[in-house]
Amino acid sequence: MGIDYSTVTEVPGNRVTRDQLERMVHRYSFAAQFSEGKDVLEVACGAGQGLGFLAKKAKRVFGGDYTENLVKGAKGYYQERIPLLRLDAHILPFRTQCFDVVIIYEAIYYLTKPEDFFEEVRRVLRKGGLLLIATVNKDWSEFNSSPFSTRYFSVPELSELLQKKGFNTEMFGAFSVLPNGAKEKIIASVRKLAVILHLIPKTMKGKELLKKIFYGELKPLQGELEEGAYEYAPPVSIPSDVANHEFKVIYAVAQV
Repeated sequence: MGIDYSTVTEVPGNRVTRDQLERMVHRYSFAAQFSEGKDVLEVACGAGQGLGFLAKKAKRVFGGDYTENLVKGAKGYYQERIPLLRLDAHILPFRTQCFDVVIIYEAIYYLTKPEDFFEEVRRVLRKGGLLLIATVNKDWSEFNSSPFSTRYFSVPELSELLQKKGFNTEMFGAFSVLPNGAKEKIIASVRKLAVILHLIPKTMKGKELLKKIFYGELKPLQGELEEGAYEYAPPVSIPSDVANHEFKVIYAVAQV
């Protein structure tokens, strides 16, 4: 069955920081504005926490993930509300031109051949359809790679590849790297050192203790994200041809 990504995926019951929750809600708030009345597919949906969020806006929502345990958990939560299936992003099991929006969040770096995925997305999207990507910024000074990752993209790299595959692409940045206060500056400095020394745990469970030390009380992640839980600040448009060092998260909006 291949790699089990459940150990590096945020799943219900994990205890997470406010920052983690805010980023998750932000991703789906961003996607929701493109999903109104649309047929939407989320690839690599994980445990599906964002599917219910999208379903409130979209005409139809489908979810799929490579890891069977994650799909099973999401099916157990949503029951008949949202169709889910196990899939390989490189070979999407859908007919041609059946979606208006395809989403892949915090997973593009796991794909062995992202070029094949982009070609599949072009196939299943209708004319004028959108591919939405969110990924950690590899040029962020506190960037830490996942143990199962294959390739992280800089802003120019991702933009160039999408354009080569026939997408018109806009790039955006979210969550400034600049700390807001003394405590945040200390945490940022310690995190940078931990990344350099390879002290960051590899699994979500392993990271919980470290987060509790630095961020205090953690909240259990629920099965479905709550719309409006955090104030939404739209991401900032950024140049697509230069590496970005200002934001922690990069978004791409790619249109067929």
